[in-house]
Amino acid sequence: MTPAQSGPGSDAKTPSPFSWVTIAWVSALLGICYAPVLARLVAQWYNDEDMGHGFFVPVIAAYIVWQTRDKIADLAPRPNWWGLVVMLWAGLQLYLATLGAELFLQRTSFVISIIGAVLLLGGTKYLRIFAFPLFTLFFMVPIPAVIYNQLTFPLQMRASETAEFFISLVQIPIIREGNVLELASQKLNVVEACSGIRSLLTLTFLALVYGYFCEKRTWIRVVLFFSTIPIAIIANAGRVTITGIIANFKPELAEGLFHEAQGWVIFMVAFAILALLHQLLVKIAKIMEAKHELSPA
Repeated sequence: MTPAQSGPGSDAKTPSPFSWVTIAWVSALLGICYAPVLARLVAQWYNDEDMGHGFFVPVIAAYIVWQTRDKIADLAPRPNWWGLVVMLWAGLQLYLATLGAELFLQRTSFVISIIGAVLLLGGTKYLRIFAFPLFTLFFMVPIPAVIYNQLTFPLQMRASETAEFFISLVQIPIIREGNVLELASQKLNVVEACSGIRSLLTLTFLALVYGYFCEKRTWIRVVLFFSTIPIAIIANAGRVTITGIIANFKPELAEGLFHEAQGWVIFMVAFAILALLHQLLVKIAKIMEAKHELSPA
């Protein structure tokens, strides 16, 4: 008897030159190369209140990868050497960004390196399966300072203007000069921390993850993601308004623990609005689907 040979139509899998050992040392090399960058990034998560959600990003991304493990259980890796090109690009970006002391490009090059490694070791199918968790990793990187500064000032002004309108509406005397609200008892300065950028950054990431786990329709996910911008602006303007009204009667409550707790409450209200919007969009989607089913072919 002669041994059966596997033809082009055979179900036999071609052994991959890449193993768990290869994945381990590639991961170790990435960790060594990016150790200084990652150390500064984690330090910023800890010290910068705007980036407190950064700790959760890799954890949630890893959980989503773990959830999709069944999709790759029987999928043979097909290494794609374009992944090596992506990794070389990321290395060049890291080198140039280090020379120019550009933190954003340094940090995003780490995410690009991971994307390249997945493409190199697993191939395009693996990259498609892990596309969403890989995309979420960009949310652990703080936005560039130039963009941050361009966003915060308009948000400060919008919050100040809205607070002035509603405080005046309840017959409390107020004068606004830029982002400074002057009440009879004290002046309130709407600083960067009160601009709403913090809740906006966290809420956008939360909306992205919420949409992934709680909704299957792509258009609803997109609407939820972009709705975080007006929701965060409205919620933060409400916080400044409430602070102004309370400060008119008890100035000491405009700062300290009560003010911080108020920020958490307003954020939870913003998330509740997001969840209510989701339910509304689901009802609209069901109505549209029912009309489509009833319409003649």
